[in-house]
Amino acid sequence: MLVKEAMTGKVRWYSPDTPIREVARVMRDEGIGCVPIGENDRLVGMITDRDITCRAVAAGESLDKLTCRAVMSPGIFFCFEDQTLEQALGQMQERQVHHLPVLNRQKRMTGLISLGDVALKAENAILAPLAKIAARDAERHLRAA
Repeated sequence: MLVKEAMTGKVRWYSPDTPIREVARVMRDEGIGCVPIGENDRLVGMITDRDITCRAVAAGESLDKLTCRAVMSPGIFFCFEDQTLEQALGQMQERQVHHLPVLNRQKRMTGLISLGDVALKAENAILAPLAKIAARDAERHLRAA
C-alpha cells in the first residue's frame, strides 16, 4: 500500500507567527496531535501536542505571548506520497516520530501520515514495525514514571 492511499489529505498549515494558543485550540477542536508550520510556501517545522506541553506549558511560558516559531520542532522529516507504508513506518521508527508530512515529487505537501492512519488502513504484515514503535514509546513512558 502506498502512503497516498493511507494519508490524511488537505492538511492546513500555520504560519510560524501564529499564536500557540490558536494552534492548541485547533488541535483540540479537530482531535489532531500535530500541525505543520509553513513560511514562504515551504514547510519549516511541525508542532505536536507534546511540543506544546514540554516547550510551553511545562516550561512555564505564557501561552498568550508564544508563537509557533518558539515551540515548533524545526527541521522536517517527511515522506513521499508514492512511497510504501513500510518505508514511511521505517522513517517514523528511525526518527522516533508519530507523524510525517507527505510530499509529492515536486516537494509540495499533499497530506500527513500518522501512526493512527497506518493502524487503521494497513494490512497485517505492515503492522509489525508499528508494534515496535508502540512498545518503544510504552517503555519510555514506564521509565519516566
